[in-house]
Amino acid sequence: MLVFFTFSTSSILWAQQDNLEVRGTGTSIYVEHIVTPKENFFSVGRMFNINPKELASFNHLHFASGLNIGQVLKIPLSKNNFTQEEIAQPNEALIPVYHTVASGETLYRLGVNYNKVSLASLKKWNHLVSDELNVGHRMIIGFLKVDKAQSLLANEHPMANVPIAPEPKEEKPIEKSPEVKTETTKAIQTSTPVNNTEVAETKPQASQPQNTSVTITPTSNGSNDSAGYFKNLYERQINGNRTSDKSGTAGVFKSTSGWQDKKYYCFSNDAAAGTVLKIKDNVTGKSVYAKVLDAIPDISQNDGLVTVISNSAAEELGAGDNKFDCSVTFAKQ
Repeated sequence: MLVFFTFSTSSILWAQQDNLEVRGTGTSIYVEHIVTPKENFFSVGRMFNINPKELASFNHLHFASGLNIGQVLKIPLSKNNFTQEEIAQPNEALIPVYHTVASGETLYRLGVNYNKVSLASLKKWNHLVSDELNVGHRMIIGFLKVDKAQSLLANEHPMANVPIAPEPKEEKPIEKSPEVKTETTKAIQTSTPVNNTEVAETKPQASQPQNTSVTITPTSNGSNDSAGYFKNLYERQINGNRTSDKSGTAGVFKSTSGWQDKKYYCFSNDAAAGTVLKIKDNVTGKSVYAKVLDAIPDISQNDGLVTVISNSAAEELGAGDNKFDCSVTFAKQ
């Protein structure tokens, strides 16, 4: 009976912690734990790396009252027990925390909702090769940090201590000489303001200044329809489909993306996330191809805009950081 009881309790614990589903958004996020026999505030606190009195307060419970079997506790995720940087001390284990994708959710919106985590991190953790999400898919949005010596989860959770695949490093070839060695460009995670919202991108450290645009030889008519990594995707999207054309004013947001790889991004209320827009500056005659991250942020300075594009795309168009007159073309869904 004792062996069966111990096995059952362990199985219940393993089963519920294999599904650490995040609740809430922003900085007020938590996971849930179902109390098993003999558990108290101290044992649950050790399991989730949280002060037992803080745990009681978060659940509006009296610390001296104890816990009941089957009771559902909310476990707050804070800087003490939650990370989105994949950095753990030697005595710590990292355990994935998940979010289940709902209808209409985008990768960008998911990042914003959970502490503005970068798109690059979300794609790496979840082995994504595109920005597309499937409804019902469980996405890792961060990691619970627990003490290996104190928490049962460190040994019993199937994903504890599983190493995360390192970010691929892009080698920057340079001419070799006796004094010069080839260096490897390292990527660092940054998040940059987007008109009081944020877009998280990967910014390479390179000798080229951030605000220096990549030079592309224009065509004879002064336009530059080849500008943008997403041109081929745009052509696939419009192939055999009807297109939508719209003219108006475009805004600009700051981003670290596109300065070297020409991966331009934008916001649009007319096209779904993942759609590539062909954006033409009606003054310079140049065009770029930018992928839609999400709807245009609903703030006063974006009122009346047909799109908001990254400053690297605006630089390629010759528009600078100011609003400009544009024409937008994309495939109808």
